[in-house]
Amino acid sequence: MRLDDSVLSNTERIIFTLRALYQSCGYERYRMRRFEEYELYSRNKDFLVSDQVIVFTDTNGKLMALKPDVTLSIIKNSRDNPDSVRKLCYNESVYRVSERGGTFHEIMQAGVECFGRIEEKELAEVLCLAGETLALLGKNAVLVLSDLDILHCFLDEIGLLPEEKQKLLRCVGEKNLHEIKSICDTWNVPAEKTERLKKLLSLYGESEKVLPELEKLCAGTAAGETLNQMKTLISRLKERRGTVRTEIDFSLVSDGNYYNGIVFKGYLEGVPERVLSGGRYDRLMEKMGKKAKAIGFAVYLDALERIALPEKSIEVSD
Repeated sequence: MRLDDSVLSNTERIIFTLRALYQSCGYERYRMRRFEEYELYSRNKDFLVSDQVIVFTDTNGKLMALKPDVTLSIIKNSRDNPDSVRKLCYNESVYRVSERGGTFHEIMQAGVECFGRIEEKELAEVLCLAGETLALLGKNAVLVLSDLDILHCFLDEIGLLPEEKQKLLRCVGEKNLHEIKSICDTWNVPAEKTERLKKLLSLYGESEKVLPELEKLCAGTAAGETLNQMKTLISRLKERRGTVRTEIDFSLVSDGNYYNGIVFKGYLEGVPERVLSGGRYDRLMEKMGKKAKAIGFAVYLDALERIALPEKSIEVSD
């Protein structure tokens, strides 16, 4: 049915607009309950935006938690079908500490998840949907991309122990080139390998400018094939409607215990924090006993309170 969205709140208008976009691309709406067993979140605290969770004891004595995350619940409650593709979209409340207020809030979150046989087609579709989402929400939108497989190729050639690699990753996320050099010097990493990693982190900005330099840096390395896929995804992104500016930044580091391959964040003019975040998380699926692969993203509606969509009649469905 059609609904005059002048009767809706701003958050409701955004929810219905995004749901219409996702369902038009074949994404099935997913609904879930408000709480899960606390163990689900305690086992995966590093995956959560915040490790602070509202916990209560159920009548049967089980420790339960109000849902601080959507992705973990969907994975836990979905069938494992690695040879097919299932596409889901959602808008759900999550309960966690607000990044701005520092206290617990009920926060509306929307997003998409794609599970199963994840190939180039599925990767491109989810990335393009992220771009179209940003274009719908505001002007001068930017989608910032990284690829953890490329980053780890550069880290692996340095050859550090796991604990030192984790220190290095923290420095990568902070773009702390001085500390990166200090760690590499301490462990007698050859200077040329240290400089290659620092060069990778210095390649930041619009994809058209960064990709030629990145090609030179990856030439003859294991990262070359992964870079070809990244270039294809960026090309597909630019072909779709609602194009946004794409930037590359390898300091965009997500937890390697959960994520792999392409990761991304979305920003809007006038909003000081990221409004969208996503990536490929095959490792989380494996950690939760699933053989299927996965990619998805979340839209943080609490960050969009100052964004007003134009009023119009929109198509809604249950």
